[in-house]
Amino acid sequence: MISGIIIKSTGSNYLVSINGKIVSCKLKGKIRLECRKTTNPIAVGDLVDVEIEGEEASILNIHPRKNYIIRKSLNLSKQAHILASNLDQAVLVCTIVAPRTSLGFIDRFLLTAEAYDIPAKLIFNKIDLLDEELLALQKEIIDIYTTAGYPCFEVSALKNKSIEDLKLIFKDKTTLIAGHSGVGKSTLINAIEPSLHLKTGQISSAHLKGMHTTTFAELHALSFGGGIIDSPGIKELGLVEMKKEEVGHYFPEIRNLMNGCKFNNCLHLNEPSCAVKRALEDGKLNEERYNSYVKILHGEEMDWNEWEIR
Repeated sequence: MISGIIIKSTGSNYLVSINGKIVSCKLKGKIRLECRKTTNPIAVGDLVDVEIEGEEASILNIHPRKNYIIRKSLNLSKQAHILASNLDQAVLVCTIVAPRTSLGFIDRFLLTAEAYDIPAKLIFNKIDLLDEELLALQKEIIDIYTTAGYPCFEVSALKNKSIEDLKLIFKDKTTLIAGHSGVGKSTLINAIEPSLHLKTGQISSAHLKGMHTTTFAELHALSFGGGIIDSPGIKELGLVEMKKEEVGHYFPEIRNLMNGCKFNNCLHLNEPSCAVKRALEDGKLNEERYNSYVKILHGEEMDWNEWEIR
């Protein structure tokens, strides 16, 4: 029995990387029954034990996961689908035009990563499409997130601008790349690792939204070390359900202030002697981020049937 990493799952077949060799494997029925709470018992990024007998290879065991991303099945509401596991970081590809990535979407992505101690970074793509006014707007947005402690990068995957700088953040790490369809995830991966030749899509002229080109999550090895998991485009980003008192802990700038609040269970809404509200009034806390916090707290504009990170 030997160990390998799941790099792709397509129904009942799994591609496993074993010492650099790709092996097509089947899943033993016992594991399938033990993991019946999910539509897929094995996910990209899983470390598994494989037994090879002649021309057949079988997965016998799944190692414990350090973390994972899971989405509830849209067709089977009581089940969930694990998309990727054992991540070193999660990267959200954003665009402020064609299509637009909302601040609320970014905030929900960052909150889910915070909730399970997955370091997160933001890549703002398509800078070649931005005029001076839009570049200034993007700088304001980036200032919000760098102040909160999130590394941000501005690139043009299509024009190969600032791509070399990105390689350092991916080197020797297993990274999930997420974002709306059309933000250029596959184009970006191709720019980082040209030998992959991933299929890229077009933007719908009617709605300025992307059309899906990636249908399965897949782990791609990088020639300079590490791997990138390319994921299907996300339309809406729902969050893990959590107690209201916990939400503020996953906004770094709020977390850094809350010890100054009078009450330990302060929700930072209308409570007296709230350090968070005081910082907001003094201009020391970004209003957009605070408004996102309040919306998430009240469950506004959220779809709990989509994505979770664990």
